[in-house]
Amino acid sequence: MLVSEFNYDLPPESIAQEPLADRAASRMLHLHRGESGPETGKATGSWEDRRFREFPDLLRPDDLLVLNNTRVFPARLYGHRSGERALRLSRRNPAARDFLRGRVEVLLTRQLGDDPNEWECLVRPGRKIGVGERLFFGEPFELEAEVTARGSFGERRIRFTPVADFFSRIERVGHVPLPPYIDREDQPADRDRYQTIYARTRGSVAAPTAGLHFTPEILQHIRVRGIEIAEITLHVGLGTFQPVRVEKVENHRLHRESYEISAEAARAINAAKNEGRRVVAVGTTTVRTLEYAAERAGKDRRERDHVELCSVEPGFVAPGRDEADIFIYPGHRFQIVDALLTNFHLPQSTLLMLVCALGGRQPVLQAYHHAVEAGYRFYSYGDCMFVE
Repeated sequence: MLVSEFNYDLPPESIAQEPLADRAASRMLHLHRGESGPETGKATGSWEDRRFREFPDLLRPDDLLVLNNTRVFPARLYGHRSGERALRLSRRNPAARDFLRGRVEVLLTRQLGDDPNEWECLVRPGRKIGVGERLFFGEPFELEAEVTARGSFGERRIRFTPVADFFSRIERVGHVPLPPYIDREDQPADRDRYQTIYARTRGSVAAPTAGLHFTPEILQHIRVRGIEIAEITLHVGLGTFQPVRVEKVENHRLHRESYEISAEAARAINAAKNEGRRVVAVGTTTVRTLEYAAERAGKDRRERDHVELCSVEPGFVAPGRDEADIFIYPGHRFQIVDALLTNFHLPQSTLLMLVCALGGRQPVLQAYHHAVEAGYRFYSYGDCMFVE
């Protein structure tokens, strides 16, 4: 399967640069992926233009809605380098002095283990920042870090000098890590708007954007209808937004992202599957968490019970913490997720491939083409899509 099969044309003006004043005012493209028939009245692959405010009434009374409650932290840091690994100042290297005064950008992407001082990150200018370089952040300097290792695609590992109030300092000196297609500096308002209203557990460098549309009133409407809600946590990192650098989809590999499923959430998910009720995921991060947890649980059961794959029933997740690296693209056999609320994603991205795996490549790309023609707002601060 070629990565180019997931391309589509998007004019730059379709990319939302600012959020709507009202979270729930977004448009919603409703894509029907199920079988056509008199009981649904809808043809497979058909779509309707709706508003997100209609979402609660599109859910079935016995659905289980699953949210990702991760919290974005100001993971983009601007600072200066020490110059310990820079070329010497000389007549042959006149630009070195200006470079040392220039700004260094660090995007923290994954905390390594339980130590808040050890991080995987992206650094700009990457080629100039070598192992052993020291970086300083804040004015006056509030945080200091040393580059300890290089990664495969320009990543670095850094270690901060320990301080008692590390995350408090990050909150003071850090910036909201808006994605690169939002062509502006972050603003104070982004600290609230680039965050779901149900965000609880700090750890993400990008918002689970499908959740940005929810308001307290929308959640209350869902609860009043008697629809069950469960929360899981996946901290969004490089696995979500890393570019695909291969020609064939099957050759791509995702970075690992930390997740946690509580015992309460696992019970709710397993009960829904055992009772034949739908599991509706809010966001691709939720999908990856649930599908990885199901695969992991199935593997654990096979190893424990020494049974063949065909004899293991799908639809089972176990509580606990782990790191997910599942890459979902067309051909994936979904074990947990039945329907998905999601934003619109970049061409040739792993997120678009995931949506195509659930909704079908051709129907999804046709729906995207319609969304472009109909003036939908794309990406993180844009409109959304409900695939069922």
